[in-house]
Amino acid sequence: MTIHLSILLWLPAVGGLIGAIFGRRGAGWATLAGSAAALAYAIVAVADFAPGGGLQYVTDSQWIEQLGTRWKLGVDGLNLFLVLLTTVAFTASILWATLKSEWERPAAFFFWLGLAHSAVLGALLAQDLLVFTIFFDLMLVPFLFLTGMFGGEDRIRSVTRLFIYTLVGSLLMLAAAIAFAVLAAGAEPVSFVFSDLAQRAPLAEGSQNWIFLFFAAAFLIKMPAFPFHGWMPAGYLNMPLPVLAVFSGVLSKVAAYGFLKISLPFFPDASEHFQMLLLLIALASILYGSAMAFTTTNVRLVLGYSSIAQLGFIVLGIFSLRPEGAQGALLQSVNHGLVVVPAFFVVALLAARAQSEDLRDMGGGAFRAPMLAALFLIIALATLAMPGSSNFAGEFLILLGVFKAKMVIAIIAFTGVALASVYMLRMFIRTMHNRTGATMDSREITVRDGLVLVPLVLAVLALSVYPQVALDKSEPAVKSALGEAGGQVVAPEPNGETAP
Repeated sequence: MTIHLSILLWLPAVGGLIGAIFGRRGAGWATLAGSAAALAYAIVAVADFAPGGGLQYVTDSQWIEQLGTRWKLGVDGLNLFLVLLTTVAFTASILWATLKSEWERPAAFFFWLGLAHSAVLGALLAQDLLVFTIFFDLMLVPFLFLTGMFGGEDRIRSVTRLFIYTLVGSLLMLAAAIAFAVLAAGAEPVSFVFSDLAQRAPLAEGSQNWIFLFFAAAFLIKMPAFPFHGWMPAGYLNMPLPVLAVFSGVLSKVAAYGFLKISLPFFPDASEHFQMLLLLIALASILYGSAMAFTTTNVRLVLGYSSIAQLGFIVLGIFSLRPEGAQGALLQSVNHGLVVVPAFFVVALLAARAQSEDLRDMGGGAFRAPMLAALFLIIALATLAMPGSSNFAGEFLILLGVFKAKMVIAIIAFTGVALASVYMLRMFIRTMHNRTGATMDSREITVRDGLVLVPLVLAVLALSVYPQVALDKSEPAVKSALGEAGGQVVAPEPNGETAP
């Protein structure tokens, strides 16, 4: 089956552009149509994908010959389910924004949201390092406008912080990408294509080290991980909730994907050299994010800090440099995005009912809203990795990989699992039970709310019932990505990609 990845990539942006032309009445629906079409494409790609088949549905054409860069897109086990997650999250958020809110400038709002969707897909699908870098930077631009134009009272400060932090990371990545391609070329023509770079001699250890650190800094800022999270509190408090849902659920996963796609396979010596540093950063993120999540009372920040903790687990799994840990990290990337998006929608519903985003003003939400309480309970139990959930499978694989690599780190990381149960159960109990808040209006979700929430919760349950579908399709690509960093022998496939 032919999957045209360029069409998949640009459908959301085209939908947003058509919506901008239609104006106030059609903006949301046109953008939704483009995102839904991309979602349909992604579902077909997942169903048709052949595990172990290397890079598939390849689009490869000349782009800028003088720079050695090509318009090359492809799908493998690393990005397959992340592409599906991206289309699911954006489609749900655009539907939510279309049904629930009246935006002051809807044409601009939905255009930027559609462009953000395409930019994230571009970063995930890119098989050329320069194209990846361009989309990695481009995907932030719409969020700067969405926050600056439609955000909260302190939006200017939050946009400034977000811009400064990510600009530093972007410049480091651009410098590292150019240096890597030039150094790897030697006497040969410069090429940024991943398959070309994989065939060239590895860089010297010293060059690997500083280039690896530049990429790592960019990825850790984007996640964010502790202590690179300075932009997060103001950013989370001021983004519109439909925008924040996709920002938290999707953008951080591109950074985790970058570690697996770029850092580990191309800089194996540096990955081993800095393994302990990255494990300690991940461990600090787990402990810090968990501690902050159960001490703050703002519901947005509870989810924000819990995301730092969950991303700490993802980095922990990647830098266990073990197949189990890396597979768990990739599965957990999908799990977290699939859970945090409906969690932010529940937060929006609760905030509207309490006229506040403070836990202390909520309570008693379940008295007249059992359906909302049931949906939120499923989301909360998945977030805390309840046995039987896909999050449990992801965290188990991560901790198994880390236990085999660095036992002491794994034992300390176990506390993060316990802490997750504290902050998520605290949030659920404080919002759904306890005494009803003074301003809390306990009422059931509407049909429009259910159109967004119920499919997302069903997707969480489906992956919980059978997480093996994601593990089977990703296993060969994960082992290939680990390569020498994981102590494996990697042989080239006929198509120029690598496989275990």
